[in-house]
Amino acid sequence: MDIFEINPDITKAETISSVFYTDERFFDESREKIFTRTWQFSAEINDVNDLVPFVFLEDFIDEPRLLTRDEGGLLHCVSNVCTHRGRILIERECRSDGIRCKYHGRRFSHDGLMLSMPEFEGAEDFPSENDNLFEIPLSLWKKFNFVSLNPIAPLSEFVQDMSKHLNGFDFEGLNFVSSKDYEVNAHWALYCENYLEGFHIPYVHKSLNEELDYGNYKTETFRYSNLQTGINKDGEIAARYFFVFPNLMFNFYPWGLSLNIVKPLAKDLSKISYLTYVNDESKLDEGAGADLEAVELEDQAVVESVQKGIKSRFYEKGRYSPAREKGTHHFHRLIAEFMNS
Repeated sequence: MDIFEINPDITKAETISSVFYTDERFFDESREKIFTRTWQFSAEINDVNDLVPFVFLEDFIDEPRLLTRDEGGLLHCVSNVCTHRGRILIERECRSDGIRCKYHGRRFSHDGLMLSMPEFEGAEDFPSENDNLFEIPLSLWKKFNFVSLNPIAPLSEFVQDMSKHLNGFDFEGLNFVSSKDYEVNAHWALYCENYLEGFHIPYVHKSLNEELDYGNYKTETFRYSNLQTGINKDGEIAARYFFVFPNLMFNFYPWGLSLNIVKPLAKDLSKISYLTYVNDESKLDEGAGADLEAVELEDQAVVESVQKGIKSRFYEKGRYSPAREKGTHHFHRLIAEFMNS
């Protein structure tokens, strides 16, 4: 049984084995093989004033990091762990002209360079590069910062196709409105693959199906992302659903953007963070983006049902609809690529 071999021909392919979703070993391996090598949303650029501590996918990778803005206005992401004895440096957002460890007084600049250390006179070969804070890759797309511990490719390769399809979208006019978290009793990948196909819309989302022309629903796949386009009954674009591997969902509506982040907590538990950005309040109650919570709860119910079903001794793999499940097939092939590397 080869769990991570997905035929590139969707007409012949079978899905990833159910073992991927139920075996703790694969959940742990995905931490290093998938999530540390891809990009994660960290903050809107205007949110970073001085020193902002955060962790890399809390409760999953749990890597302490620090977003900083130096005197020249440049943003940095550095390790939030002192290179002397490992104390967390900054525990809450603050403003400061530097970074000072509260354990033994070691000081760093905003870009992570060690500046001084008390009582180290006579220490040989000190300081060295290892005494500076590790600089973590940080990249900017539009108004948003992304970070990665060990990126397999630049951020541009993950988001360039999204940029091409969104010419004219008012990113600068986006204003952050709200955030909300949901916990789903399901594996992170099950939640994502449900998102990646419109096949279930007529069966699960009755109200959404009334807004969309199911026959004209379209999926396009790219290197590390894919796009689903929903057309309304008048032939206009109702929504663009952009997925960036492995867990970022950029949902573009006439009123703005709903950014959804899927955060693994356990092999059968995920947190879904909704971040809402609006650039046209007059359209909030219209069309495919009018009642996102109802759609979310419907998705949760079906994904949690799948989580129970894949434990069955009578289920191991399924097949793909060539017409409707291109996004899920593409997602599984990326999982296989990363897990085999």
